[in-house]
Amino acid sequence: MEAHKRNSRALLGLILVVVGLVMIAGNMHWIPFEIRNLLFRWQTIVLTIGVILLVSKENKGPGVVLIMVGGFFLAIDLVENAYYLHRLFWPSMIILLGLTFIVRGNKQPFSSSGVISDEDSLDDMAIFGGGNKLITSKNFKGGKITSVFGGSTIDFTQAQLANGINIIDTVFVFGGVKLIVPRDWDIQLEVTAVFGGFTDKRIGDHRIVQDPSKKLIIKGVAIFGGGELTYL
Repeated sequence: MEAHKRNSRALLGLILVVVGLVMIAGNMHWIPFEIRNLLFRWQTIVLTIGVILLVSKENKGPGVVLIMVGGFFLAIDLVENAYYLHRLFWPSMIILLGLTFIVRGNKQPFSSSGVISDEDSLDDMAIFGGGNKLITSKNFKGGKITSVFGGSTIDFTQAQLANGINIIDTVFVFGGVKLIVPRDWDIQLEVTAVFGGFTDKRIGDHRIVQDPSKKLIIKGVAIFGGGELTYL
């Protein structure tokens, strides 16, 4: 795990160095305007971030999504008479979401209001709706959260983390989630945002001692959506 993190940081550092060198070359007019214009489009930046995530993360989903979004809109700009491609965007997104649901499974198709779960693994899916869920597991190991044009509020205040590293894999598309967590949980956010975000609203308290043997990592992608992490 530590070696993987070091390799990811080294890759990110290398990419930043390359980007800086390209910017210098562009400002010095060593790069033709057409190429410079292509390199610094928002589509190219999204595409580059997707490639970084694809090669540096164990979870390849966010990288694939960003590559598809960036590549799609870049193709619209580059291909002549490509106005018809706009008509393919939403159908393509629906197909992508469908494939995501198939890969992620369908143990719990829709979120329900006031659900209490003592299962050690979470699988919450909110589509054009949402609800509230209370997790009471004493050995919580992570799971999946998917929000599409909807969202949920999930309360972990009566739950306990399992030993080791536990992961919640998230996908937010025009939707989001509110996670209410215990104050002593050690939580790390790794959510990639595209016109969205995931906000950590917790306020640090030096009186709270976190257990270093238990950790929760929240990772995934937020496209025009996101969520928040908070205390009661």
